[in-house]
Amino acid sequence: MNHEIEAILPTAPPPIPRRRVLADVREAIRGSQQDYTEGPIGRALLLLAVPMVLETVLESLFALSNIFWVSRLGADAVTTVGLTEAMLTMIYTVAMGLGIGVTAMVSRRIGEKDPDGAARTAVQAVVLGFTVAGAMSLAGGLAAPHLLGLMGASPSVVAEGSGYTRIMFVGNATIVLLFLLNAAFRGAGDAAIAMRVLWLANGINIVLDPLLIFGVGPFPELGIEGAAIATNIGRGTAVLIQLWTLARIGDRLRVYRRHLGIDFAILARLVRLSATGTFQIFVATASWVVLTRLMAGFGTDVVAGYTIAIRVIVFAILPAWGLSNAAATMVGQALGAGKPERAERSVWLATFTNFAFLGTVGVVFAVAAPWIAGAFTSEAMPIHWAVQTLRIVSFGFAFYGAGMVVTQAFNGAGDPWTPTWINLGCFWALELPAAFLLAGAMGPEGVMVAIAVAESSLAIVSGLLFRRGRWKRAQV
Repeated sequence: MNHEIEAILPTAPPPIPRRRVLADVREAIRGSQQDYTEGPIGRALLLLAVPMVLETVLESLFALSNIFWVSRLGADAVTTVGLTEAMLTMIYTVAMGLGIGVTAMVSRRIGEKDPDGAARTAVQAVVLGFTVAGAMSLAGGLAAPHLLGLMGASPSVVAEGSGYTRIMFVGNATIVLLFLLNAAFRGAGDAAIAMRVLWLANGINIVLDPLLIFGVGPFPELGIEGAAIATNIGRGTAVLIQLWTLARIGDRLRVYRRHLGIDFAILARLVRLSATGTFQIFVATASWVVLTRLMAGFGTDVVAGYTIAIRVIVFAILPAWGLSNAAATMVGQALGAGKPERAERSVWLATFTNFAFLGTVGVVFAVAAPWIAGAFTSEAMPIHWAVQTLRIVSFGFAFYGAGMVVTQAFNGAGDPWTPTWINLGCFWALELPAAFLLAGAMGPEGVMVAIAVAESSLAIVSGLLFRRGRWKRAQV
């Protein structure tokens, strides 16, 4: 097996001068004109991954900043954010699922040297995004208190947090469109544009959070609702910049008047890919919702600690997710250019990079968990449960990183069904039954063990199926 993997991986290049690496990083941040279907694979991955990693780093910094300020309002406020985020994963599911279809189609068209086809796909993505977001906004806005209650929130959490939950649901169009348009830019290879708009969105969020939560200076004191308003202002501003970029200054991906209107053929293909992608993400995110509901049965302190730990874990996972997205773009464009071997080599290189990175992070979390948790709250029990979550869930971090790359590679190839079946097996057939059984025997730690086992299993199964190569024949 080792010899087979070595045959797939790129041969080791000569050492690259540090000056060249720094120049490539600067080029990646500015926006590269590199043709990602040509040239050294390592450099192409670097140029794509740097802006994707940087955008996710700031996204995770915002998540940590948000929970840092909200935690100053008490355990009920943190629980509100945790339960609302668990419900919002349904919206993230739709946005990410639609994004799978958008990235696969745009990257394939760019690889085929068909920028008009890529632009028409982006327009259909916007149409689909507005339609879906409108329905979810109406339903979530009306039912916010009932949804919190269904998630196991105490009466005090429902009373304090309904406004936050309602605002987040009503403003969900900013989530959906932000995901979809950045998926289009990434598929086109314009990762630097996606990075800049997320920097803008999260920069606004980070600045406005304490101002609106605590009423600093001329700003009103809105409490936890201020956090929701800050988030929607930041994301809404970013969406406007995305649309302006598409219409005015886009390079690889530019929409002109001739691309406007509904193209039912493209829309049908996008819906087909996105529906499968949405179900794929739904399988995973529904598992997280069920696990959060299961945790809620152990009390507010457990949920508060679990929420803090998950935010910290996201801080580590999102940069690895950036490299995974880079691999997906490489796969789509390489297949469009008729170079499946290049696609495969890109995936293995990204896989081993993620494996090493998140393996190191897992060790850090195991050692430093008490100090990390203590930075977010001074309450003893939430700290205890945050430490437990960090140590147990991060046990399989190295495998999580590998699984993320391979799963995204299937999606980038236009084969979302394979990771969908993997998710069904690892999350619904393994993780959820194990969580319920182990929770009864071990308490909250049992749920954490189930997460680690399921995520590691997913990585192993994904790698084995990827080696079979059926994804190379996917049609987009």
